[in-house]
Amino acid sequence: MITAALFDFLRDLDKNNNREWFKSQKARYEADVVDPVTEFIANMVERVHRISPHIVVDPRPNGGSRFRIYRDTRFSKDKSPYKTHVGCQFRHEAGKDAHAPGFYVHLGPGEVFFGGGVWGPQGDALRAIRQRIVDKPARWEEAVDGLDLRGDQLARAPKGFDPEHPLIEDLRRKSFFSMQDADKKLATSAKFEDAVEKQFEKVAPLMSFVADALGVEF
Repeated sequence: MITAALFDFLRDLDKNNNREWFKSQKARYEADVVDPVTEFIANMVERVHRISPHIVVDPRPNGGSRFRIYRDTRFSKDKSPYKTHVGCQFRHEAGKDAHAPGFYVHLGPGEVFFGGGVWGPQGDALRAIRQRIVDKPARWEEAVDGLDLRGDQLARAPKGFDPEHPLIEDLRRKSFFSMQDADKKLATSAKFEDAVEKQFEKVAPLMSFVADALGVEF
């Protein structure tokens, strides 16, 4: 079970974001972060597969659904080597990276949220989703009814799409996902997995819409 120790470790890491400190705290990291998050992911396998059998939920500590804690600093001015949050993505079996449709759980001091959709689809995938919104407007509105859609938007209508389209606000989106905000109290409670599953069920119509647009099963 996820405990306050996970958040304590991440808070300390934020104050000591260097390799020497992390190496000295590796056992603590494994016990307070890796082990409970691995257990959480394992507990979500059946829950997620009840929603869709095409979503991969992989509890392996290395190479599984939990993102690596190491930051990619190649193109960043911030050279801090470690992330100060834990991210878990349960992505579609057809996807190979973070831009694939999937469910997501984020755990960090002062920032706990979870939900699903697709973040930053590129090229043909992005155009296919936008075109699907144009072709199936009623289904789109039904899929996102009651959802808090988040993410960046273009300042203008995307090329090839009508600036006067009634759904232009959604067509300008560069990502299509919805999250529920929570807190450490929920994340460290016995109700957390139920809450995550409930939100995943809520965003399932959005996930199904995106999957159809990309030509994959949901």
